[in-house]
Amino acid sequence: MYRIIDGKKVAAEIKQEIAAEVAKLRSEGKKIPHLAAILVGNNGSSETYVANKVKDCHEVGFKSSLIRYGVDVSETVLLDKIAELNNDSDVDGFIVQLPLPGHISENKVIEAIDPKKDADGFHPVNIGKMVIGLPGYIPATPYGIVELIKRYKIETSGKKCVVIGRSNIVGRPVSILLSQKGMDATVTVVHSRTKNIGELVSQADIIIAAIGSPAFITADMVKEGAVVFDVGTTRIVSPENKSGFKLVGDVDFENVAPGCSYITPVPGGVGPMTRVALLLNTLNAASRD
Repeated sequence: MYRIIDGKKVAAEIKQEIAAEVAKLRSEGKKIPHLAAILVGNNGSSETYVANKVKDCHEVGFKSSLIRYGVDVSETVLLDKIAELNNDSDVDGFIVQLPLPGHISENKVIEAIDPKKDADGFHPVNIGKMVIGLPGYIPATPYGIVELIKRYKIETSGKKCVVIGRSNIVGRPVSILLSQKGMDATVTVVHSRTKNIGELVSQADIIIAAIGSPAFITADMVKEGAVVFDVGTTRIVSPENKSGFKLVGDVDFENVAPGCSYITPVPGGVGPMTRVALLLNTLNAASRD
């Protein structure tokens, strides 16, 4: 019988730990961590994510700021605001919510963020530190996945892990983290140009699906007893839901789950851990001040 990896429950436990740390800082008269977010336009998923981030900050006792711009904001104005946040000693960490409109270079924006305030862990300096095992800020979703692995005591040493997707936000960093000393997995990354994806995935002890393709991972691709992390979140139309849509993952959960040892649901699996990882990165940034 499979076990659900309950990201919502683990995130709530971590938030309690962070709240206790913040209460301690407050009682000692020390600075309260401050996480800011810049939101451009009104993408539905981004709106939800940032609203939840503000709520998370409130729950753990962080200060939180939300800076909004219209979809037509210029790249120059956005970069000026980033420079302002970089120089604001009260802000410990901040994110610029992706995706951004086409006229703004995401790379330019990411590289403009002070690596010491990079709560998302996307800056090349932090990615570089992660690759060679130096302390820094880890991309939030991979950080959340590693935390789930540790808290569920899932064995990774010597295990075959297949990561589906090679994005700089999830696929690449999580493949590096799992292959490092301490995790010691043997990692294969597959992507849209990989031949025989199904065959490679079917050999995996641990599967991390991060491609944004609904129900891409089917039961015949998953070996008995595998551990499955579903990072995908695609909104599909769902007339039976009040909102008119529902979130689905990259894994055909209903048919895949019975053969797994552990599996994350969508929603309620990796998503809440991504948000809590932002808080952990910000707490880390504040403690370095």
